[in-house]
Amino acid sequence: MPFTPFHWGPASLTGLLFFRIFYFPALLAASVIIDIEPFSILVFDMDYPLHGFFHSFLGGALVAGLISTVMYFFRNDINKLMRMFKLEQESSFRKIIWTSFFGVYLHILLDSTLYIDMKPFYPAGSNPFYGLFSQEQVYLFSGVSFLAAIMVYIVRVFIVKRK
Repeated sequence: MPFTPFHWGPASLTGLLFFRIFYFPALLAASVIIDIEPFSILVFDMDYPLHGFFHSFLGGALVAGLISTVMYFFRNDINKLMRMFKLEQESSFRKIIWTSFFGVYLHILLDSTLYIDMKPFYPAGSNPFYGLFSQEQVYLFSGVSFLAAIMVYIVRVFIVKRK
């Protein structure tokens, strides 16, 4: 996605709908963290594809492992912050790592439909997902997902407040 925050739409909707399955903060972080790669390439004017190694399932696995470790280490501090938003959760390393992989791979799948330079199955050089959906469809899906996530969050906060 050219505009990274669009990834939060599908990630936040999935995380809120399946709150018991996913660790919400890890899902939000993992769904955007790999865009550090194209950002760095642009900022440092590197001669490297914008969607390189970390936009592959292999590179994404390394990122998911790293983000899982960081999230697990800081989970108590993160939960204090999430409590303010009525989104505090119990978390295990297993839940955090599963969520991190899901978030990173969701990002890769969405981007793979838009960018021909991506090689999701690196070292294989093809991208079988490219063109599966149009840019407009992906943006619409992401935007609608974000609006739906806001509605789910409002309902969730209202229900949590009542209990």
